[in-house]
Amino acid sequence: MHAYPQPAIALVAEMEAAAQAQPARAVAFQGAPGCNGHRAALEYDAGCLPLPCFSFEDALDAVKEGRADRAIIPIENSQHGRVADIHFLLPESGLSIVGEHFTPISHALMALPGAKGPFSAAYSHPQALGQSRHYLRERGIVPMAYADTAGAAALVREQGDPDACAIAPRLAAELYGLDIVEDRVEDASDNTTRFVVLAREPLDPFDLKGTQAMTTFIFEVKNIAAALYKALGGFATNGVNMTKLESYQIGASFAATTFYADIEGAPGEARIDSALQELAFHCKYVRPLGTYEQARKRG
Repeated sequence: MHAYPQPAIALVAEMEAAAQAQPARAVAFQGAPGCNGHRAALEYDAGCLPLPCFSFEDALDAVKEGRADRAIIPIENSQHGRVADIHFLLPESGLSIVGEHFTPISHALMALPGAKGPFSAAYSHPQALGQSRHYLRERGIVPMAYADTAGAAALVREQGDPDACAIAPRLAAELYGLDIVEDRVEDASDNTTRFVVLAREPLDPFDLKGTQAMTTFIFEVKNIAAALYKALGGFATNGVNMTKLESYQIGASFAATTFYADIEGAPGEARIDSALQELAFHCKYVRPLGTYEQARKRG
C-alpha cells in the first residue's frame, strides 16, 4: 500500500478493508483508485468491491491468495497494442480467464488547482502516454512513465509542482483534488481497452453452451520447417475463426517462440476439438488459459 503516493494511501486502505471483510465480492485491479482498471471493475460488476493493487503481479496474487475472487487486467488497447508483460504473467499466474470486458478509454489532462500550463512534464502509465503521444508532442510536454494513470494524478498532487500534469481518467481528478485542464486528450476517439477477468477456477465449457464463446490458449510449435503453417491449418479446415495470434520469446535462446491465441468457440464443439487436436500434433505443448463468453461479437 505504501508504494502509492500519499494522497492515494487513505483511499487504498479503505478499499482494502472493505475487500478483506468480503473477499468473495472483491475484484482486484492494478493501479490506484480512479484508474481505468477501477472503472472496468465497476463496469463489469457494479456490485463488486474493487481492490487496488500496485502491480499486475499483486492483483494476480490477490486472487491466488484468496483476498479477491477475481482480477480484471488490461490485455490490449486498440490504439497502443498489447499491454507489456501480460502475456508472460497470465500463464505464470495459474489463473483462468473467465470473462472479458471492453472499456472505452478517455484521458484528461489534469494539474494542481489553478495551474493552466504550459506544462513541462506529463505523468501517466506508458499505455496512456502512448495513446496521447501526438497531443504531448505537439505541446512539447515530456512524457514521464508511472505505474498507473490515477497513481500519476496522486503523484502530481503530492509533489505540488505547477509545471507538472497527469494524464488520467476524470475520476482521478475528483479523488485527488486536481483541475481538469483539457478533456479527451487521447489521439483516437475510438480508443478502447480490452480487459480479461481471471479467477482461480476455469469455467466449464459445457456451461457456455448456447452462448458465443471465446477460447484463449498458448502454444509452442515444434522447431521444424513449416510447423506453424501446419499447426494453424486445422483452424482453416475446420472453419474456426482465430481472432488473435501473437508471438513472444521466453528465455534467451531465441530458438523457440511461444504463441498466444484467441479463437471463437469452445472445447466440446466438434470443429474446435478437431482444430485443437491438429494443433497439438504439431506442437511441443498447448496450454489453455480459459473459455468464456464473448463480451463483444467479433467480425
